[in-house]
Amino acid sequence: MTTLPPLDLWHDEFIAIRRDLHQHPELGYEEFRTADKIADYLQSWGIPIHRGLGGTGVVGILTGTQGTGPTIGLRADIDALPMPEQNQFAHKSQHDGVMHACGHDGHTTMLLAAAKYLAQHNHFKGTVYFIFQPAEEGLGGAKKMIEDGLFTQFPMDAIFGLHNWPTLPTGHFGLRTGAIMASSNIFVIDIQGKGAHGAMPHLAADPIMAATSIVQGLQTIVSRYLDPQEPAVLSITQLHAGSADNVIPDTAQIRGTVRTFSSQATDQIEEHLRRISQQTAAAMSCQAYIDFDRRYPPTVNHAIPTQFCADLLKNWLGEASVIDPVAPSMAAEDFSFMLENVPGCYLFLGNGNGDHRLAGHGLGPCTLHNGSYDFNDALIPIGATYWVKLALAWLKQAPAS
Repeated sequence: MTTLPPLDLWHDEFIAIRRDLHQHPELGYEEFRTADKIADYLQSWGIPIHRGLGGTGVVGILTGTQGTGPTIGLRADIDALPMPEQNQFAHKSQHDGVMHACGHDGHTTMLLAAAKYLAQHNHFKGTVYFIFQPAEEGLGGAKKMIEDGLFTQFPMDAIFGLHNWPTLPTGHFGLRTGAIMASSNIFVIDIQGKGAHGAMPHLAADPIMAATSIVQGLQTIVSRYLDPQEPAVLSITQLHAGSADNVIPDTAQIRGTVRTFSSQATDQIEEHLRRISQQTAAAMSCQAYIDFDRRYPPTVNHAIPTQFCADLLKNWLGEASVIDPVAPSMAAEDFSFMLENVPGCYLFLGNGNGDHRLAGHGLGPCTLHNGSYDFNDALIPIGATYWVKLALAWLKQAPAS
């Protein structure tokens, strides 16, 4: 694989940066040290910055020596997860119960390395925006940055993002036009019944019976009401009711998630979920109250930027290292909000199968959101080279998108 020589020479420097970030993980909207570090690095390389979008977001602004022209946004997420780390190596988390278990430390580092390279090789026309986004993990940091004026203050022709992807071979890229990641939707169904003594069920309107019947009914939505060619997941993840062995409670609660690749499928599922829940509860003399929260829309890649990325990657790495189209994932990503506003492409960069484990690595699988996960440092020059090649090629050719 051909990476840019300076990035290879800087590999140890950026491994140290990545591992420092791993040691000091911060949750969404609390990435104060992380944001300070990012800002300090960018400014030390002569890149002007803007802070405060999304609270702890940082944007680096680099205009080439040939003046203004096309614009491109490159985005990395910077937050960690509220979970304990099982690894015991030297750079394990120093914050109990908080861990970089999704590789955002690596995403941040790859974009920083690209920023340093472009700051030193800035003989281009146009502007690169380095977007370091807070609060990707369920808190909608991308949406908050947009609401705070990301695209009005920094208009860009296209925007690009990536995520390290365990199970893809190290350094391989996966992308596809259209939906690459699913929407994320959370629902809560509160069932109001009438409690009674457990020995006198005829005096109750049993919310547990209603809840279990609703759970069974909801499982028919995907299999019987959606087109079989429309991928979707509806999972019941919590069911709560009662506190005593001999009491039929007044209430029960069902919680779960819905994942789809289209807003139309989400609309259909919500409609049937409401109907089944309310009518099933009513049939058992109960009432159902539904809260359906649409967290993240599907991440949908635009055709022209995605083809641009695919061509660039295949010319650089060869067809064998580029999976196009890659299978979409039912996981969700708030980069979707950015793609709703600006054309662009989001792709996967293979993190490998865990062969990069160091001594002291946890015994669990090296997969995302696992306490034994660690980012593969071999990806740093690869991901940074991709960012550099993409930025320079886009600014040079700037296809109409």
